[in-house]
Amino acid sequence: MLRLAICDDEPYYLEKIKALLEKYLDARRLPYEISLFPSGKAFLEEGENRVKYDVVFLDINMEEVDGIQTAMEIRAFHSDTYIVLVTAFISYVLEGYKVNAVRYILKDALEAGVAECMEAILEKMRLARVRFSFLEGEKNLYTDNLLYVESRRHKTLFSYMETGPVTYQLYDKLDAVEERLQGYGFLRIHKSYLVNMRHIRRISNYRVFLDTGEELPIPRLRYRSVREAFVAYKGAM
Repeated sequence: MLRLAICDDEPYYLEKIKALLEKYLDARRLPYEISLFPSGKAFLEEGENRVKYDVVFLDINMEEVDGIQTAMEIRAFHSDTYIVLVTAFISYVLEGYKVNAVRYILKDALEAGVAECMEAILEKMRLARVRFSFLEGEKNLYTDNLLYVESRRHKTLFSYMETGPVTYQLYDKLDAVEERLQGYGFLRIHKSYLVNMRHIRRISNYRVFLDTGEELPIPRLRYRSVREAFVAYKGAM
């Protein structure tokens, strides 16, 4: 699932950008979740927001904490969030280079700007798909939406995000699934768990903490290698 946030102190533009994103994503049948924030300060008050979202649309001109300051806070956490800067003034275009913004959109050209930047972002994300024959039927899954795969008795269970969390099942060994997902950023943290590193927020106390709030165990013997693999993955992004 794509997680997007819009941060603007003008309610009209909050709703306008939200409507344009909904139109774009609904047309492509992509699952998503959009959060709205009336200021940079409100966005930053929730600490996890610095790393929580795939894409954040930031109005540059906001009171107290502007869009550039907010973007710098996001980047301070080495977040791989795609930042889109939005403003009414073309004179601010150079500010985007300071925070590695993926796009800069003028408010008088929102319709074309939102669609174009989302095309570029999805291309960068390379939303790859894999096909499995589940007990529920043949399914094409976006690898970015696949949270983790669990081996339970004689089945493997796929924890997947669509409009909400769903589980798909098949009869296969986790080793075979791991081989199928090689190259997509999945990490074997346990003999029974294969986790999408994109959804790992942190690793501590022999547990993996996912962006969904779920926690999965790591055996002591694997803990060091799992931590090192995750650090290497984050450093390569």
